[in-house]
Parts: sequence; structure tokens; C-alpha cells
Amino acid sequence: MADGFAPLEFTPEVEALTAPVWDKVKSKVTPLDWRVHAPLIAEINRLKAEKNAVILAHNYMTPEIFHGVGDYVGDSLGLAREAARSDARIIVQAGVHFMAETSKVLCPDKTVLIPDLRAGCSLASSITGADVRLIKQRFPGVPVVTYVNTTADVKAETDICCTSANAVQVVEWAAKEWGVDRVILIPDEYLARNVAAQTDVKIIAWKGSCEVHVRFTPEDIAEMRVAYPGAEILAHPECPEEVLNAADFAGSTAAMTSYVETRRPRQVVLITECSMASNIAGDVPGVEFIGPCNLCPHMKRISLQNILNALVKEQFEVTIDPQIADRARLAVQRMIDLPPPSVPARYDLVKARGHHVDVEMI
Repeated sequence: MADGFAPLEFTPEVEALTAPVWDKVKSKVTPLDWRVHAPLIAEINRLKAEKNAVILAHNYMTPEIFHGVGDYVGDSLGLAREAARSDARIIVQAGVHFMAETSKVLCPDKTVLIPDLRAGCSLASSITGADVRLIKQRFPGVPVVTYVNTTADVKAETDICCTSANAVQVVEWAAKEWGVDRVILIPDEYLARNVAAQTDVKIIAWKGSCEVHVRFTPEDIAEMRVAYPGAEILAHPECPEEVLNAADFAGSTAAMTSYVETRRPRQVVLITECSMASNIAGDVPGVEFIGPCNLCPHMKRISLQNILNALVKEQFEVTIDPQIADRARLAVQRMIDLPPPSVPARYDLVKARGHHVDVEMI
């Protein structure tokens, strides 16, 4: 095995220990692959107990990670809240680098590890702290709301962070708190446009996007409707607005999950990253998940093997300049301190279809 580790065996003990996980993932993982995954899962879970470590697993992790070793699973907002509450010594971020930075910002005294330093994000790379400083010079007195999918140096220049689950709530809070009628919402252009369709607050936006969600088109949805006329189609607000308007429902990761778990449609299409459908499928037997599907190449850098390597060697620790971390913490903490939405955030398509979206691009 790579990295100097002896091969782990699929023993009867390992099989018994991991049987509950297998029940959840067996529709998405082959028995042959499971014989490789199960020993890694058992060893990772053993090491977590030994080292007082927890794993934060994002919805876009593969099923064997999400269901097998994730102590806390969910979207960016949920994982940020869990990081702030955790009393573990070590946090392993099964996600991308900006998520690990957010955990470190909230938990400066904990060791935060990222299994692969190359696990980045096209959206986070689209803007820098220097860019935000220039934006604030151009729009003095206008509050800056920054999507949590950003680096710590960008968060340090921010008034408050948001996720897709609470972006409308945060934008309206910022406008009221600052006593203004417009808010800067960066860096995702499409999230900004879709938020603008839900509020009377004027939005100033940056031209950034997620490489996964921007690839979806209305034509993709039209083709799915022809092929699967009974399927319900759900889209994430990082998609272009014409994609949301072609869907049956648009909402945050948490909202899409809640929709499927509550309605239990016979067939469903999730217009988002592939692994989310695989992970929800483990909790909603009987629901058939249909493509299209785009993989996030950055999320897929995280594997059971490099999670194990990170725990064994306590390697790839995430560090942030304390001054940047202190300023970033204020923006993230303001988001966390807001009361959570009573229901997971959805984007009202009826309103969006009849609402003029007036977004000022930077």
C-alpha cells in the first residue's frame, strides 16, 4: 500500500464493525470496492477515538466517506456550526481547503487537518482579500456579505458571511443593520442573482462561479424531462438563474435534502454535485436518483486513504495568520449567531419568474 502502510485486511471483525455502513452504501458501492473501503473505515474510526479526532464530511464527499467516517455531515453552514461546538483535539476536514480554514478560524486552538492540500475551489480562487479592499473603496458604507466558499483573507475583509442556506436572510439582515438599501454579495454571481430575485435589497455582485454548477444548462433539464417525465428536478442556487427557473424546486443543499426526505418522490434529479445524490440515497430507500451529474474534482481529491494518512501522521495542518483569523472570525461568527432559518432555504421559483433581477456587476 502507498505511503508505507501495510495493507489492511477485510476480516470478519471488520465486516461486522462496518455492516451498518454497508447497508447504507451498497446501492452505490460495489462489493469488490467495499472489501477495500471497509478496513480503512474501521481503522479511521479506531484512530478517531484514540486521538480525540472528529471528521467533518461535506455533502459532496463520496458515500463511503460521508456515511463511513463522517462524525458531522452536511452543508458548509452545518459543518461550520459543528466545528464551533466541537471539543475534539483534532478536526479533519473532509472537504476543500476553504472549509478547513473556516474550521481553523472558529477553532484556533485545535489542530485542523486537510487530507490533500490540493483540494481547492474554483469559486474561492475567483477573488482575493485585495479585491475586496478595492470593492469597499468603490462602494464605501455598503456592507459586504461574503459566501463562505472563500479564503480566510477574503473573510477578513467581510462584514458577515453566508451560505446558500441563509443568503437571503443574511443580505436582509445586513441591509437593515447598516440602514442601507443595497448590499455587496460576493463572489458567486449566480447565487447573487438568485438571491436578488428573492429580496427587494439591491445586490452588487462579483463575476465568480462554481465550475460544477455553472456547467448545467436549461437544455440539460429539458432532456431529462423528455427521458424521465415523472421525475422531480431540484437545482442548487449556484446554478444560472435560467436553470433554476427550469427546475421544479430550487434550494440550498439542506433544502434539497429536506425536500427529498419529506416528499419521497419516486424519481428525482439533483442539479448539483454527484455525490450528494449518492449520500441522500442511503437515507431514502425507494427514491430513484437520476443524472445529470457533475463531479467536483477538488472534493474528489479527498479519499479514505488520505484521511487515514492525515490522522496517522497528523499531516497537512491548516494554519492562518492570527490577525487574519481574528478578523475573519467576526464575519463567520456573525453568521453563526443569526437564528437559523425555521426551514431550510429554498428559492421561490414563482417569485423569481415574475421578479426583475437587478444586479449591479463589479
